[in-house]
Amino acid sequence: MKSFGYAGVALACSSVILLAGCNPGGPAASRDAGPAMDPDTVAAEVRAAIQTQVDAMASYDAAKSTSVLAPGIVAMFHGEPNAVGKDAAMATTVAMMADPAIGLEVSDATVDVAASGDLAVYHATYHFTFTNPATQQPASEVGNWVAIFKRQPDGEMRMIKDVVVNLPASATAAP
Repeated sequence: MKSFGYAGVALACSSVILLAGCNPGGPAASRDAGPAMDPDTVAAEVRAAIQTQVDAMASYDAAKSTSVLAPGIVAMFHGEPNAVGKDAAMATTVAMMADPAIGLEVSDATVDVAASGDLAVYHATYHFTFTNPATQQPASEVGNWVAIFKRQPDGEMRMIKDVVVNLPASATAAP
């Protein structure tokens, strides 16, 4: 067996140190990342946030509805300009809640959670009732709701993207 002496040990140690520095996130990323969250726990957090919004809609509580939003939220609703930022989302929510006929129900919800637990995608079918602005009559729509949640610096999962897309009216629906 060949002995490498002090130079060999120094070379080996230097190689380990250099390779350790190749961590794409750097040494701090390894220390700060912490363990991944349990996906079921994260999914429950997301479902609770959505339920907060549904309950807030029923009680006409715009502050409660927007409490689950991240500061940089981008809300995208069909036929409307994007609401960018929590203040814009609050204004949109307040305007929507001025309608006494609003109602929101969700079904067939799924939540996909990233392995790290810091990102999740919610998808559901929604049924929304409202007053048709053109006819002033009660109306409803069904569509897809996709919301993306990201863990914030305070540790909370907050909605960063909110996408609501209605489905075409069925051929048998009354006009």
